[in-house]
Amino acid sequence: MRKLGMDFGDSKIGFAISDPLGIFASGIETYKRKNLEQDIAHICSLIEEYNVDTLVVGLPLNMDGTSGDRVERTKEFCAELSKKTDIKIVYSDERLTTVMAEKMLISNNVRREDRKKVIDKVAATVILQNFLDRK
Repeated sequence: MRKLGMDFGDSKIGFAISDPLGIFASGIETYKRKNLEQDIAHICSLIEEYNVDTLVVGLPLNMDGTSGDRVERTKEFCAELSKKTDIKIVYSDERLTTVMAEKMLISNNVRREDRKKVIDKVAATVILQNFLDRK
């Protein structure tokens, strides 16, 4: 079974998938959010398509480790998702993952306009890889 990584945002959601052995994470897409129903349906389709048993969601904690409004919105979204699927949802600290993703893209000479298109997918990959490395 595979793990699906998710970088949840207000307008976009980045996704990454693990290999079947749960060793490596690879970015699969940056999804432009539409509405709650369509967003959840899309995630459910990814879960089915990739035979996923665990959803690893980046938790956007403040730098001091406290929860803020974004954490609450992320958990509310996941609570709605839980009503449509019985997948195991785990949260992973995502502090600085977008910064790490940005640095990775810059070091690979990805142009600024192209970075904006893939940053969420790369951040989801970092979130998922961090989770896989801890196992």
